[in-house]
Amino acid sequence: MAGVNRVFAAQLSGLPVFGPDGESIGRVRDLVAGLRLDAQPPRLLGLVVELATRRRVFVPMLRVTAIEPSAVTLATGSVNMRQFNQRPNEVLVLGQLLDAHATLAGSDTRITVVDAGMEPTRTRDWVLAKLAIRERRVGLGRRRAAMQVLPWSEVAGLGLADLGAQPQGAGQLLMLFDTMRPADIAATVRDLPLKRRHEVADAMDDERLADVIEELPDDDQKELLAYLAEERAADVLEAMNPDDAADLLAELAPADQSRLLELMEPEESAPVKRLLEYSSDTAGGLMTPEPVVLTPDTTIAEALAHIRNAELPPALASMVFVCRPPTATPTGRYVGVVHFQRLLREPPAELVASAVDTGLPPLKPLASLAEVTRYFAAYNLTCGPVVDTEDHLIGAVTVDDVLDHLLPEDWRETGLHDTLEEDRA
Repeated sequence: MAGVNRVFAAQLSGLPVFGPDGESIGRVRDLVAGLRLDAQPPRLLGLVVELATRRRVFVPMLRVTAIEPSAVTLATGSVNMRQFNQRPNEVLVLGQLLDAHATLAGSDTRITVVDAGMEPTRTRDWVLAKLAIRERRVGLGRRRAAMQVLPWSEVAGLGLADLGAQPQGAGQLLMLFDTMRPADIAATVRDLPLKRRHEVADAMDDERLADVIEELPDDDQKELLAYLAEERAADVLEAMNPDDAADLLAELAPADQSRLLELMEPEESAPVKRLLEYSSDTAGGLMTPEPVVLTPDTTIAEALAHIRNAELPPALASMVFVCRPPTATPTGRYVGVVHFQRLLREPPAELVASAVDTGLPPLKPLASLAEVTRYFAAYNLTCGPVVDTEDHLIGAVTVDDVLDHLLPEDWRETGLHDTLEEDRA
């Protein structure tokens, strides 16, 4: 194992995983350890690796040949494609052990686990031999206790029963999430035990939690929303994209849907209510009511500034929609679109009116999913306008929402292939 004596678990998070010939396998998302009944360090069983398809698979530690600061290398490029499922005697090192509350063995000193150090043994096994901990002190204000690295045997209260019963913070786990995309965080959250999933949701701010919920499968979305207090659930729905919020609310019982809509701010609930009027498999149900809408007298430079917004999804940034005032949907009379590439070719001082594409036909709100799909294929688009019978722009459909409805319902949960699961013994 490439001369490594100790590796801390948090250092492995997100590292790329390669086969022996340099082929990319995926990225490390967690480590799996088998907890013991005695005080001996638990054995590290393997890695949870996320493939390009977002499927998470288990890779035994015996398959790992090298751990470097920038990558993990396997002995073979062939991995078991079966979806990872945690077993009763296992603990996720990043997902469950970090932020766990415990005590120093033989004392009442309360501590929080900050990280776990894994070391190789003479039998080629890896064990969680060390724990980076910080004392939990009361009344220190902003001061934080110094971090210590202790042998596993000097920490008590980290058995399976302990981890399942005690409340647990999420600070260290959220720090690992800082460099991850919402879709990757959602996949990690799905793999956590229910109690831990709720603790992470409690620790997230509303905007971050909204981003993560948008990437979860329908059943997980509903479960997490039901866990939240109604007032916070309404706040999270407000932070979601209106089309995603509408899709989620459409899955709820009518009474729950109405109650949450009433708790939302009127200006936030209004576009969601409009979307709920349409079936989810029509252009009206697929669209977002918040595309980039500009008036004809806007300059090219101003238009580019609008789509340069880092928070704007790439599909929505591919074109701007030109309409008469008002520019909030439903807008004034729809004029046409200006494609991003056209904006780049025009002088900055020119008006968008001079670059409008009036030849692109808009979608009607009741257009079926099949019609929308053919529309995107025929015109090679990533975004398309939805205009009502009175010539008002009411929203835009993006290609990611079309794909979301074309793929199987469980596409967020499964990858492309299944094979038999390898033994973790």
